[in-house]
This record gives sequence, C-alpha cells and structure tokens, in this order.
Amino acid sequence: MTSPRLLVLIACAAAPMLAADNPPGLLGFLPEHATAQVALEKKFDAQLNPADLRAWLQVMAAEPNHVGTPHDKANAELTLAKFQEWGWDAHIEVFDVLYPTPLTQKLELVAPVAFTAKLHEPEIAGDSTSAKTKGALPPYHAYGADGDVTAELVYVNRGMPDDYKELETHGVSVKGRIVIARYGGGWRGLKPKLAYEHGAIGCLIYSDPADDGYGAGDVYPKGGYRPADSVQRGSVADMPVYPGDPLTPGVGATKDAKRLPLSEAKTVLKIPVMPISYADAQPLLAALGGAVVPPAWRGGLPITYHIGPGPAKVHLAITSDWSLKPVYDVIATIKGGELPDAWVIRGNHRDGWVFGAWDPLSGHVAMMAEAKAIGALVKSGWKPKRTLVYCSWDGEEPGLLGSTEWAETHADELQKKAVLYLNSDTNTRGFLQVAGSHALQGFVNQVAGSVRDPEMKVSVLERLRASLLVEGSKASASASDRAIAKQLAAGQEVPIEALGSGSDFTPFLQHLGIGTLSIEFGGEDQQAGVYHSIYDSFDHYDRFGDPGYHYGIALAQTVGRVMLRMADADVLPVRETGFSDTVGHYLEEIHTLADNLRAGTEQKNKLIDANAFILASDPTETYVQPAKEGAVPFLNLAALDNAVLRLKQSAQACDDAGAQSLAAGLPLTGAQRAEIESLLQGMEQSLTDSTGLPGRDWFRHMIYAPGLLTGYGVKTLPGVREALEGRRWAEAEKYSVITGHTLDAYSDRLDKLSALLKPVPPKN
Repeated sequence: MTSPRLLVLIACAAAPMLAADNPPGLLGFLPEHATAQVALEKKFDAQLNPADLRAWLQVMAAEPNHVGTPHDKANAELTLAKFQEWGWDAHIEVFDVLYPTPLTQKLELVAPVAFTAKLHEPEIAGDSTSAKTKGALPPYHAYGADGDVTAELVYVNRGMPDDYKELETHGVSVKGRIVIARYGGGWRGLKPKLAYEHGAIGCLIYSDPADDGYGAGDVYPKGGYRPADSVQRGSVADMPVYPGDPLTPGVGATKDAKRLPLSEAKTVLKIPVMPISYADAQPLLAALGGAVVPPAWRGGLPITYHIGPGPAKVHLAITSDWSLKPVYDVIATIKGGELPDAWVIRGNHRDGWVFGAWDPLSGHVAMMAEAKAIGALVKSGWKPKRTLVYCSWDGEEPGLLGSTEWAETHADELQKKAVLYLNSDTNTRGFLQVAGSHALQGFVNQVAGSVRDPEMKVSVLERLRASLLVEGSKASASASDRAIAKQLAAGQEVPIEALGSGSDFTPFLQHLGIGTLSIEFGGEDQQAGVYHSIYDSFDHYDRFGDPGYHYGIALAQTVGRVMLRMADADVLPVRETGFSDTVGHYLEEIHTLADNLRAGTEQKNKLIDANAFILASDPTETYVQPAKEGAVPFLNLAALDNAVLRLKQSAQACDDAGAQSLAAGLPLTGAQRAEIESLLQGMEQSLTDSTGLPGRDWFRHMIYAPGLLTGYGVKTLPGVREALEGRRWAEAEKYSVITGHTLDAYSDRLDKLSALLKPVPPKN
C-alpha cells in the first residue's frame, strides 16, 4: 500500500527540481521511496545493450515491411514472441482497414516533347536491401484517387495557400490542369487537397534537391542525402479531418464494424496524386513556359523554373486495389500491484513504406530494449504499482491505422484507466526532442537531467539547453527562438513543444484526452534524404542514423525513466503551473494575431486604394492586384480571457497547497488518495469538448490540434486561432466560450485537488 504521507510530494507540488544523485527530489515520490527508484533505474540501465538494437533492426528491416506484406506480419509475430520471452502478457489484435495499393501507374510528358517517367528506385551499390524489392510496392501516395487525366502542367511551388495567392497575382489558374509541387512547407496531403479545391484534376509531388538532395549534402551512397531517383512515398489521406480507417470514423475497424461506402469516406482524395523523384521531375519542369517564378519558389535543379501553364502537358494514370487488409497490433502488459486500473501506455509503430529502418524501426527497437529491461526487473522481483502497457503499432504510415483503431475500440476503458500515453517514432543522433502535455514539462526536465548524452558526456537536458541558447543568439533566429533563449537565460526550465499530429499519439491526446508525451532524439543525422524511400534501409541507418546505436540507448533510458517513474510514483508527477503558464502564452498569441490581422488588413486596403500594388509591379509582366478584405472587428474573447486568468490562479493555488502539504506531512485516508488519483487521471479529458472542432468533430481537444492547413503542424487554442486565421469572427467568439468552458472544467479539478491537499490547522 502507498504510504499515508502521500502529500510529501503531491502531483502539483512546487517541489524543487533536483538532479538524479539527490533522490529525495524526485517529483511524485516520497523521499523514502526516491532512493529505491534511482537504484531501480540503474538496474534498468544495466540491461540495455546497443548490440540488441542493431540485431533487431537488421532482422526487422530485412524485407519490405508495409501493411499487408508477409514480413510485416512476421515482425508482429517476432515482437510478440520477444515480449512473451521477456515475461510480458502479450497478444496480437487484428483490425481490417481500407488500404489501397497501386495496380498500375503511368506518368508521361506528351508535349512539347515526349518523356516517360521511370517511377522506380534502382539498386544502389553498398545497400544490401535495395535490390530486394520483391513484394515492395512502387512509389505511390496512399488514399489518392484513381484516375486517367491529361492536361497542361502548372508549377505551384510548395502548393500551400500562400502559393495560390501568388499564382492569382500572375493571373494563373490551375482549374482543369495538373499541378506539380515540391515537398516541404506543409504536410503532403494538403498539396493535392488544395489543388483539388482550386480546380486541378491531378497532382504531382517531387523532392527538390535543394531541400534534401545534393543541395543539402552528398547523396547516397557517398553521403546520406537523397539520390536523383529516390522518391518520398506517403499518405495523402485528409487526416486533419480524422485519422485511422477512412471507412470507420470514430469506431474500431473490427470485423463486424459498420463501414461507410468508399464514396462517403471523407478522408479519401478526389483527384489522382503521385510522388516522383527529382530525376523524373526535371524534364517536366524544364518544359514549362510562362513567367519565371519568384525567387522563393526556385529549387536546386539546373533549370530556370517557370510557372506555366504549359506548354508542358502531362498524362497521369493510376489504378488501385481498394480492398481491406489486416493490421497487426502487438499489445503487451505487466499488471500493476497496487493500482492495476491505472495504465501507463507506451507505443511505437512497426510498419514502414518499404524497409523502414529509420522510420520507424529505430524507435521501435529502443522500445523493445525498454521492454526487455523491464521484464528483467520483474523477474528479479520488482512489480510496478500501476499497470504498464507496451504497444507495437501497425499501419501508422498510411494513416495512424493501428493506433487509432485500437484506441477507438477501447475508448471507454482508456478514458477510465489511462494516465499517460508516451510515443516515439524515429530516432537518431542528436538532441532530445520532447512534445506533449505541458503539465508534464517539469517532470520531463527532471528525467532529462538524469540521462547522460553519449557524445558530450553531460545530461541530455544540459545539451538541449545549450543548443536552444545558441539558436536563440543567432542573427537569423526567429522571434520564438529568441524568446526561448531569453527564458532559459533567466533560469527557467526547458520548454516542451505542443503536439499536432503525424504519429500515433494523435488518437490518445486529441480524441480521447489522455495526457501524452512524444520523446525522440535527432538533429545530427543524414536520414531526411531517404525519408519514405527504398533507401531507408539498415545499411543507410547504420552509417548515417545512429552509428553504434548510442542514441537508441539514450532514448530507452529517457523513456524508461518516464515509464518507471509514472508507474511507481506515489502520486502522478505533474506540475500544473507549467500548463497554466503555457496556455497564458497561447492566449497572448491569440490577441497578437487579432491585432496584427487588423493592422495588416488596414494597411493592405490603403495600398490597394492608392493603386500601390499596380504602381510597384513590372508593367511588362502580368500582374493582378489583390482584392480588398473586410475590416477586422474587435472581438469578444472575454470568456477565454477570464478562464485563463482563473486557470493561473487555480494552478498556483494547487502548487501552493502541495508545498504546504510537503511541510505539514498531513496523512491521507484511502478515500482521499483514490479521489486524488481519479482527479489527476482525468485532468486532460476535461480539456476536450464532445462537439469537437469545426468541421472535424473527431478532434476534441481544445488546446492542441493539428492545423487544417498545416497537417502535422500544431495549432494551439485551435478553435479560436483557426477561426481568426480564416477570418470567421463569429466562430472565433463561439470557440472562445467553448474553450473557456473546458479550461474552467480543468480549474474545477485543480480547486478540488487544492481542497484535498490543503493542510487543516490543528485543533486547540
């Protein structure tokens, strides 16, 4: 049983952050338990072996590993067997999902000259798997439409909203045409979606060498960057609407699930879209006429970039198999001894577009190392207080399929029991990268301070802090980088990022409202050049990702400490002022956004009235003046302002109550302990609203969401922020109220915690 002196370090205590060699300072632990926890983590570390990671990676990345392949299933069975060998209670859950795969693909330039694209990635000397393509799918985009279209080509730069505004100034329309966009600037799935919304009938996406090819460094195999024939595959499903199986939104894709007709699946695109290499893109771009592109649109190919339309005309044809295919999730559990119905969940996906050594197996093998080490601890006699659940997801690449279907299937149980979901994905040499629920920011800082960087021999926290300070000192630093550096120079803790989407944390955080962390290492590798290509192989990763697998061990150590401490803490180690301060910053951004929109609109309209845009243009080139926009009103955001003010007060009161409890050592009854645990477990859920976000009710979190026009990129206070950006003033005011209500619900919980934790004066 937990000590009755639970309050010595309560969840929202403003306890000082101390180094790992001072165990009494561990957040969430009584001093008498902290020493044992540090000793446990040393035993955990002793079980980690980089040779294990390398051996598992070599086997799991040996053959094509996408959904539906024999090797994908074999990897699930291997993972299952390993978990069971290490003492976990493990099983496989199967879901049947819509997963289209290409049957035929063709791309040709039919005017002004003829050219047929290769659409193939050749073998590379020194890469042992690049010739093992039996069973591999060709480069393609999942969930693009089938079609056979021929039309003029238009170059749209990154294919983002501002690019279409630029096209309008040149008098260029993409209606009835095929667009070609380069990767970057936003998530790939937005490029064909926006093209369709502007009237295009097809979309091509290529990787420009300026971004991840020879413009970035030596190409593979001499260096790690993208060779000329390498292609970035990927999903183009409209995941900002909802992830997972397109046919079963909101429910698990079990065998008896009710499925939508394909024609009603909102996340399947309406036009054909194809990824191509820069070797295949160059002849198409070189054949374009029209205006020379603006400087910011120019890539690294040895050509003059033109917008079009034409005279380049292309023929694009795609047919696909639209059948259901199985995904295999491996779920492994070690039941908690004291709080078995409190789950600490860990996940990493296992499927790749081809071999997937970096994405995702580099993170997956680190997770396996954690599971092996935890199994050894259990066999030595240790048992966690809370239940540990480790998940090896399938089908992440096409659309977070395995994690979403599992989370939707078990939604009720997860919302009652889950206290944390921790995700990783890729992992390489470099710096600690953490994002997630900001009440966990202080806890993560403390954990990171106890893990040693394998290259610099300081803590991974100290190295990250140094990196952020240096970035913020550069002349080219962004305003955000400068602000972070200023905070760190003042002695504040290292901030964690907010989560948008792009990996398996999405259904847990943004649909179910479960506190979440994403933890990886990266930044010193050369992996981006082979992202989602056949060259994301064991040989490439072994040379350019994490030679020696030392950062795989660092990831296992970092995540392992989070999992062990969350499982064994006397009370969940959150610090609520970390969340309230962050939300306060987001609110400041909202007000600044509204003010900047108002001032910018006024200035733009004055310039239009003065004919300034026309006078500043080149009369020898086509130029269309932008249209005037309506004035930006002063909005009523009082509901949100007041809710954030209350949140800050309630969070501080909770922290203060914790500090007083630490001093008083007030005992708790079993009923009080259970109530505290219940309040903390459901904190994040109070930040969700059942009506969801506008036009996408699957996304329920009112603080963090992927942007509709960013894809992976996060939008904070999304209901209000995206309404402002879209100039929907009534909607912004409506979601100010909705978001304010969720924050008030959060504050209600904080106030209840404070009442439970506040010491009662002794009777006379």
